Amino acid sequence: MSSSASRSLSGLKILVVDDSKTIRRTAETLLTKEGCQVFTAIDGFDALSKIADHQPDLIFVDIMMPRLDGYETCSLIKHNKVFKETPVIMLSSKDGLFDRARGRIVGSEQYLTKPFTKDELLGAISNQIN
Repeated sequence: MSSSASRSLSGLKILVVDDSKTIRRTAETLLTKEGCQVFTAIDGFDALSKIADHQPDLIFVDIMMPRLDGYETCSLIKHNKVFKETPVIMLSSKDGLFDRARGRIVGSEQYLTKPFTKDELLGAISNQIN
């Protein structure tokens, strides 16, 4: 990845919402190395309070989570007038057409299949902020 692309990520506030500690840690490690300020949440309820506290520039949301799933979480973000412009990228281990379509319906900007590579993760962010 070119240095200009990684430089543009520096200082971005990113929230990673996933009930998998491995996914949260992986994303946090990759993004911190790129200069991002990373916050993590374990589910949708946790995410909503973190969004209010930190006002992230971009949010990654896992689809399959307990309590409040990714679709519900995304929908709540997109219905909030303060955060509706914040890009939401859905994360899922399933690469189905139905999941992608449902993600679009609730307002997500993009869909990333897990496990993702560093390039996929950074590419998804670049697509949304550039």
